[in-house]
Amino acid sequence: QRILRLAEMCRRLETEEEKVLPFYPSSLAEGELQDARRVLEETPVEPLAQAAQDYVGLERFWQRFNKAKLEEKVLEQTRAALANRNQHLRQLLQQYLAGVAVSQKVLKDLEPL
Repeated sequence: QRILRLAEMCRRLETEEEKVLPFYPSSLAEGELQDARRVLEETPVEPLAQAAQDYVGLERFWQRFNKAKLEEKVLEQTRAALANRNQHLRQLLQQYLAGVAVSQKVLKDLEPL
């Protein structure tokens, strides 16, 4: 029940695109998708598979969870790349300002001449 309440709360925060297309398109071919559906429809015989069958209802939750984790990793990588770019730009700005300061000092020294 707690997971369902959290899912309802998260649903309100989703964008329109996420509500319409909540998951990435599958990379499986049509034949592979049919095979996967057939396997999911079969009744499991192994005890572990039977226990996992009880949690099939959480499949959409795990899809959303994994999508959120992937997006989090992408954002972390983007942030790191932007931080590196920012550092590089700061270094360039410091070099430029150091060059301007030297030029002004040289101009002041040349004024008496």
